[in-house]
Amino acid sequence: MLNNQDIAIWLLIALSLGMANLPFLTERVFAVVPWKQGGVAVAKPLWLRMGEVLVFYALVGAVAFSVEATLGNRYTQAWEFYAITFSLFLVLGYPGFVYRYLSRRRKMA
Repeated sequence: MLNNQDIAIWLLIALSLGMANLPFLTERVFAVVPWKQGGVAVAKPLWLRMGEVLVFYALVGAVAFSVEATLGNRYTQAWEFYAITFSLFLVLGYPGFVYRYLSRRRKMA
């Protein structure tokens, strides 16, 4: 049987997975604003996608921080914690990266 803490952790993991892959699955900035240059919609550059990943990491971290504060005592963390969790966030985003940059798409004739 799952308790509230278990449910919160699994929802946070699912949110992290979705947010880490979102920049690679859409051509819109933060999934809202279309990326245009010269009035024409074009593909987002990699630097913009990485910036989105960084912002989404901060958003997920804020949600995790509030969940931790709601469920019990909040613990202070050193820089190592953030380095490790950001690395894990990048690993969660790897499927989206593979889909966007490494998978071959067949051209329709």
